[in-house]
Amino acid sequence: MINNVVLVGRLTKDVELRYTPANQAVATFTLAVNRTFKNANGEREADFINVVIWRQAAENLANWAKKGALLGITGRIQTRNYENQQGQRVYVTEVVADNFQMLESRSAREGGQTGGSYTPSPSQPTNANFGGNQSSQAQPSSATPDFGRDSDPFSGGTPMNLSDDDLPF
Repeated sequence: MINNVVLVGRLTKDVELRYTPANQAVATFTLAVNRTFKNANGEREADFINVVIWRQAAENLANWAKKGALLGITGRIQTRNYENQQGQRVYVTEVVADNFQMLESRSAREGGQTGGSYTPSPSQPTNANFGGNQSSQAQPSSATPDFGRDSDPFSGGTPMNLSDDDLPF
C-alpha cells in the first residue's frame, strides 16, 4: 500500500508546539494549499489542511516558521477518532509530516521581495561592462547591472546557426 503526501502551501497561523506527557514535541498547524483550477468567478480557491509533525522537526518548525511562511512538507494521511465531552464520536483526518522545507527566505516574505538585491559598496566600481558592451572607454552606468531576460551576453548580437547534425540528441 502507498500512503504518500507532498504539499506546498502557506501557514495560516503560527505553529502550535506542545509536549506529550513523555516529553515528545508535537506541533500542529494548518497549511493553505492553492487548488490548480479557478472557480466560476475566475478566482483561485485554497484547501486548508491540518498537519501534525513530531519530535525535533516539530521544534525546528515552531522556531523558524511563522504565519505566512511558504512550506513544503512530505508525509502521510492518517485518520483517527475519539469521543468528545458530549459523548459523540469525532473523526479526524490529518497529514502526519515526516519532514518539511522552508521554501522562501524570511526577508523575502517580510520584505515582499521575490529575490535578493544588489547594492555596490563604495569600493566596487559601478561602471562594469555587462551584456557584451565592449568599449575601450569606461562609461557611467546605473548602480545595478541589467540582468534581464532580453540581454544575452553570449549572443554577440547575431543568431547561432545550428543544424540537427550539430546536436547530440
